[in-house]
Amino acid sequence: MGHPPLEFSDCYSDSPDFRERLKCYENELEKTNKFLKDVIKDGNNVINAIKEYSLGVQKFSQTLQSFQFDFIGDTLTDDEMNIGESTAALNLIGLVLSVQNACDLLIKPLEKFRKEQIGVTKERRKKFEKESEKYYSQLDKHMNLSSKKKETQLHEADELLDKEHQAFYESSVEYVYQIQQVQDRKKFDVVEPVLAFLQSILTLNNLTVEMTQDFLPYKQELQLSLQNTRNHFESTREEMEELMKRMKGSTQICIRHSQQATMEGYLYVQEKWALGVSWIKYYCKYFKDNKQFIMMPVEQKTGTKQTTAHLTLKSCVRRKTDSTDKRFCFDIETNERCSPVLLQAISEVNRKQWMEAMDGKEPIYHSPIQKQAEMDLNDIGFKFVRKCINFVETKGLTQEGVYRTVGSNIQVQKLLNAFFDPKCPADVDFNSTDMDIKTITSALKFYLRSLSEPLMTYSLHGELILAAKSENLDYRLGAVHSLVYKLPERNREMLELLIKHLVSVCSHSSENLMTVSNMGVIFGPTLMRAEEETVAAMLDIKFQNIVMEILIEGYSKIFKGPPEETILPPIPPPRVTPRRRQPITISKRPPRLYPSLQPPVFERK
Repeated sequence: MGHPPLEFSDCYSDSPDFRERLKCYENELEKTNKFLKDVIKDGNNVINAIKEYSLGVQKFSQTLQSFQFDFIGDTLTDDEMNIGESTAALNLIGLVLSVQNACDLLIKPLEKFRKEQIGVTKERRKKFEKESEKYYSQLDKHMNLSSKKKETQLHEADELLDKEHQAFYESSVEYVYQIQQVQDRKKFDVVEPVLAFLQSILTLNNLTVEMTQDFLPYKQELQLSLQNTRNHFESTREEMEELMKRMKGSTQICIRHSQQATMEGYLYVQEKWALGVSWIKYYCKYFKDNKQFIMMPVEQKTGTKQTTAHLTLKSCVRRKTDSTDKRFCFDIETNERCSPVLLQAISEVNRKQWMEAMDGKEPIYHSPIQKQAEMDLNDIGFKFVRKCINFVETKGLTQEGVYRTVGSNIQVQKLLNAFFDPKCPADVDFNSTDMDIKTITSALKFYLRSLSEPLMTYSLHGELILAAKSENLDYRLGAVHSLVYKLPERNREMLELLIKHLVSVCSHSSENLMTVSNMGVIFGPTLMRAEEETVAAMLDIKFQNIVMEILIEGYSKIFKGPPEETILPPIPPPRVTPRRRQPITISKRPPRLYPSLQPPVFERK
């Protein structure tokens, strides 16, 4: 089971659960750093040993070459000459092991990864911890401000806290982005140098030629997996980077609450003790369905042991400003406590959010959301897609990088605006001199991405991702086959039209270099997307790509007709037999027997 993804929106709430998940990533980072140190140390030992061996071989060869046989008489026989020259011939066993580039292959890339990835992550961690300390220190001071202070002083204090929180939030988002990038990058940035180093060792001399031949197929398969993983990483990285920038620049953060929680976050709770009153910080969750209010202590009071409190809400009332010296306060009545619980939110907006969730009396404010321009899956859309496909199949099937290279945004928008013009729709000449393959393919992708709902629909997104995650290849195909026929009829008709075209494009991959895997990377995010834009959804992009690969490779079966059963095939049991594709390793293969190394067999007489 892998680590759960860290959502950028969780950086805003900064819950204890989020900190626990972040701690898991930090522990993994330390393990990776220690592992790399060991690999570098042991790799240097191997390189030094090979260098010592090479020097020994060179010295031995020089000694053999310098030795000369003296002879008696004035002429040597042919056999004597052969014996005399044998020492020079024996120099062939002293092939010098060229390890000059060993450091470049292994040590330098790993050191670079430690410096540029792990080092940068640690720097962002320091910044995150520094900003975290500054913000929470400022928050504690802010919560103790008297509501009787001048309005200008309170306003300045609010602005200062907002500034500190924004700095903390941005450092948290950058740290979360970086630590997840390291987790993904190490899959190939660490394995590739090790693979190259092993290959160089195996090709050092002729004695390892058979081992090199054994290693070659594993190397080729691993290189393919590394390249595919790198492609998936790059497509995911770009999406995550865009999401990070949007989250950092957003004025309104959509906080994702944990499962079923209506509202959660930090609250200060007034607690009365024998010697007076204190305010304790809790992380609180409210579940509207059953009116459960949970308070988890964040910091323990000296000399006491605080536990998580589970309360049932009866009512929520805003506390009047003149009745308490604290700001942003509200009372809740619960079944478990005889007196109201006085709570303090961290801001006026935060108090309104809590009271809205608890059906308090504060007014509810909604900010209008501007909806982006959307395309429709209608007759004009079908006509547009068919014209694009015909153009590509007529003029661009063999063009290198078709669908991967991007056209001019100006030309793409010009084409779309003209074709979808409500006054004279579809009145566009695709054979115009302004039209090229890049413009047509980019416009087609833009249209599909701009549909009001993705072609594969939001409702089936989760099931398609689960199907792609299965290790059983037959189940993958069967599940996707069944789900395709759950699509609305027009969606399925458009999907079949498009996949048939992509099969045609991939059949020319030797010329256009667009393999099924490449098409998956391009059209996975184009035809599929999650309804909620989260880091978890970004990490599932690689499985969207796999769904596309299944559709292209299984086109003839999937679109031949619906499956015999309309329900999904049963989920396969846990794997007992070995996988169809074995793990890429040469350590478990049967040992090769070399005749020259077998002991002689003597017959009894």
